[in-house]
Formats: sequence, structure tokens, C-alpha cells
Amino acid sequence: MDAKLKASAAARDADAEKAAMAYKDTKGFNTIALHNGHKLDTDNRARAVPIFQTTSFEFKDADHGAKLFELSQLGPIYTRIMNPTTHVLEYKIAELEGAPCKAHGDYDNAATLPNSLAVASGQSAQMHALMTFMSAGDNFIAASELYGGTVTQLKISFKQLGIEARMFDVTKPEQIASLADENTKCIYVETLANPSYNVPEFEELARIAHDVLKVPLVVDNTFGMGGYTCRPLKFGADIIVESATKWIGGHGTSIGGVITDGSSFDWRVTKADGSLKFPLVAGPQASYHGADFANHPVFGCDATNTVFILLARVKTLRDMGGALSPFNAFQLIQGVETLALRGKAHNENAKELAAWLEAQKTVVKKVSHPSLASHPSHERAKKYFRPGCFGSVLTFEIQGKDAAEELARGKKFIDSLSMCAHLANVGDARTLVIHPASTTHQQLTPDEQVAAGVQPSMVRVSVGYEELADIKADMEAALAAACK
Repeated sequence: MDAKLKASAAARDADAEKAAMAYKDTKGFNTIALHNGHKLDTDNRARAVPIFQTTSFEFKDADHGAKLFELSQLGPIYTRIMNPTTHVLEYKIAELEGAPCKAHGDYDNAATLPNSLAVASGQSAQMHALMTFMSAGDNFIAASELYGGTVTQLKISFKQLGIEARMFDVTKPEQIASLADENTKCIYVETLANPSYNVPEFEELARIAHDVLKVPLVVDNTFGMGGYTCRPLKFGADIIVESATKWIGGHGTSIGGVITDGSSFDWRVTKADGSLKFPLVAGPQASYHGADFANHPVFGCDATNTVFILLARVKTLRDMGGALSPFNAFQLIQGVETLALRGKAHNENAKELAAWLEAQKTVVKKVSHPSLASHPSHERAKKYFRPGCFGSVLTFEIQGKDAAEELARGKKFIDSLSMCAHLANVGDARTLVIHPASTTHQQLTPDEQVAAGVQPSMVRVSVGYEELADIKADMEAALAAACK
């Protein structure tokens, strides 16, 4: 073996070892999911997490109420901002995502602060996270390959607020520098680009974000399954946003989203002229009488560095109001408790189904899934994902004599399925299919669809954990019907 091959093999071995270490905890993933985050109440000692279905919480006395509002003491005030049931979900997700959680303590809501914030949906998580540190006149650099709803939120709705999203090819980080200026506030990517399933080079993006731009790296880790398949925080990401509706909940019953603070970014960074680059976080807080939270002895950057997630809760969520209901939090907690079991089954089925589809050469034109050696992100997935995991969503295109026939066959395939569900979601226990060009990415222009990796005949499959033989049989029959 020559020197180059030896060096390449050594690098792969080092990456594999680093990936394995990123998924090792003092406690196992299942143990954290089941036990962490819930402190028994002293009166009733309910083992299952209780549902605190209440709008508000009574103060002990006038001084207690004043201390809660001035944040000199922690504790529930109003469910829009905090709720004991929701806090359990937040504690669990923060630890499963690999956040340091220095303020978690013994999960006493009167003295501790979750490193995560649960909100009403994944879209809400994106909005609340970004609005915590950006305002009119700011911009951010976002991958062009994103979920269609994310693209419209970032490019259209944020533009209405005076915040500009500048798009780059996630496989070409070198494009970022030319798009950035002194008002650039973050780099934003997805763990698995939807629907091409390209995996970002997290460490390079983190280097550019931190060393060149001095901004946080924000990652939508929805497809990372709440830290089971991927933990971007372990590879340089600073903030995680994700839809809890998908694999975290896992059963298609409840909408929710989560923001997780990696407590890794120093928000006190300054511009060339010495002014604060992130005044909304590091500057005086107008709604708290000019308080300086960035240097707070508990929340500050030199302490637990939970200033971002605190302000996302007590300022952005307080004012924008995208709160998660306690009942939905309870439902999502039930999903968390089986997340590792489902995640393993999802990943295994997806890997096998991708290989099977790729073998159907006469009817399938192309299959895209990182488990395949033919996928451009195969090696990056092995570098950054839990060993043996590649995610559980794939796409494929059906053969046809031209684009029109391919499009028609794609639709016919979906209409011919008898078990797989046709709907706009991923991460359900069941196998789900959809035609992105006419649904999830329909509001994009043809050029934007191509930039997002969407082809006219593409079918997206979120692989469930039914018996693999049954998934194959349903798809084999539908392929036959579509191509006859």
C-alpha cells in the first residue's frame, strides 16, 4: 500500500473512531430517553410524566411572583413560556442531542434551565431560533437544498421582516465567503439535505462559521432523529432546530418543534468597529430593564452559556408565542421513550430498501440514499452519523422514455400503492410516500426545484418499520402497475 492509500485509510479510521465517540454517553441513549429529565414530584410520585394541562401557575406570595418575573428565580409562570410537562421533553432532547446541559442539575424546574426549548412546530423552531439573534438588516447563509417549507419561510417570510437568506450549494462550502458581509449572522444547513440527502461537511462549515465569519452554525437535525442518527453538536454545530413531529414523536399524532443550544458560541463577539455583532443576545435587554444576560453569573457565556436558549424562551417565545401544548409535549415524550428502538429499525429497513430499489434496473432510473456507495455523501455519512446509520428517507426516479412519461409513471406508482401511505410527512412509524415536485416543493420555481435537488419524476419514501418484505411487495406491485 503506497503512502497516499495509507494516509487515506488512516484518516477514515480516525473519522470512524471520532464518529463512534460522538454517540457514547455516560448513560446509554435508551436510558437517557427513559429516565432523564423527570424528577418525581414530592407529593404524588407519579412514575409517568404528568400532564400539567394548565394555562398558569399560582405564586407562593407576592415576592415569589416578582422573583420569577425578574428571573432571579426560575419556575413556571405561564404555559406559553414554560410548563413542567414540556420541560421534561426539553431536558431529554437536549441530552439526547449531546448538549453539555450544565444548568440541568437534578431537573428541578425551580432551580435549573433546559438546554432545549420546545415550541409549536419545526417551522416555529426555525423562526424562534433565528429571531432570537437576528433583526432587520441582517442576513444569513443557508443551504439551497432545504425542505420546501423552510425555503419559503427563509426566503419570503423572513424577507418581509428585513432579514435576507443567501443560498449556497451545501456541497461547496467555498461559496460562503463571497456571500457574507459584516451583517451575516449564521450559516444554516440541514443534516440531510432534502431531498438529495447530501450530508454537509460539518467540521468545515463550523471552521468557516467560527474562524472566518465569527457566527454560529445552525443545523436542522430533523432527519438526525433527535440525536439518534446524527449529533451535529459533536461536530461543530452551535444550535440545533428540528421538527419533533417526525421521528421524535414517531407516530404522526402531534406537531412540535425543538431548539437546542450547544452552549458553544460566545455571543459577545464584536465587529471590526468594536460594536457587538449580536446585540440582541449580548447587549442590554430592553424588556428586562437593560439587564446584561451574556455576562450573567449563571446564564452567561463564561458560566453555563445558556444565554441564547434563555432569551429564546423569555423574550422570543414570550413575544412571538409559538408555544407547544402540554398534551403534545406528553405525546412527544412517549415517542422519545422508544426513539432508539424505532431509529434502529428505520435505519435498517431504509438501508435494505435502498439496495433493493437500486437493483431494479429495468424500472428504476436512480436511487438516492447515503447508504449506497454510489451516493456522493456515502463517506461523509459514515464520518458523521452513528455507525451503521444512514437515515431513513430516500428518493428514487422511475424509468421512462422521456420526462413526461417519467412524471406520469411516478404519479401512477403512488396511486398504485396499497399499504404505503401517501401524505406530506416523514418520520412516521409507517412507510410514507410523496411526489415532491407537485407537493412539498410545489411552491418553488422549476429552477429553485432543481437547485433543491427535486426532479420531476422523483418519489420520496420515508421508510417505516413494517416488515421489510411487505414494503418491498407493495412497491414491487406498484412499480409493475406504473410501468406496464
